[in-house]
Amino acid sequence: MPEVIFPGPEGRLEGRYHPQPQRDAPIAIVLHPHPQFGGTMNNKVVYNLHYAFYNMGFTVLRFNFRGVGRSQGEYDQGVGELSDAASALDYLQSMNNNSKHCWVAGFSFGAWIGMQLLMRRPEIT
Repeated sequence: MPEVIFPGPEGRLEGRYHPQPQRDAPIAIVLHPHPQFGGTMNNKVVYNLHYAFYNMGFTVLRFNFRGVGRSQGEYDQGVGELSDAASALDYLQSMNNNSKHCWVAGFSFGAWIGMQLLMRRPEIT
């Protein structure tokens, strides 16, 4: 599973991208818990969600929000993290143009960001 660095609103974002062999596989993005309380993309729940989606045939991306790990920027009370999630989703969709289905999953803070992301992205069913 390749480590990826992709552009975010405040600089680079670090992630793990796990593509499926078939080009039209559904995609999923997994969001981690609160950055100020130790949440990272390597959280056990996030890691297991990532592999659960992959094992069900999804191409998956998990990433660190701004200021976590090697992602640039600083914590922004959820506002900037929502922009980070939108950038991550844009990156994932650009790498998988043929995908017809998209899932967004998160744990704790990540679930909160994911719900906001879905409200702002009506093309995601």
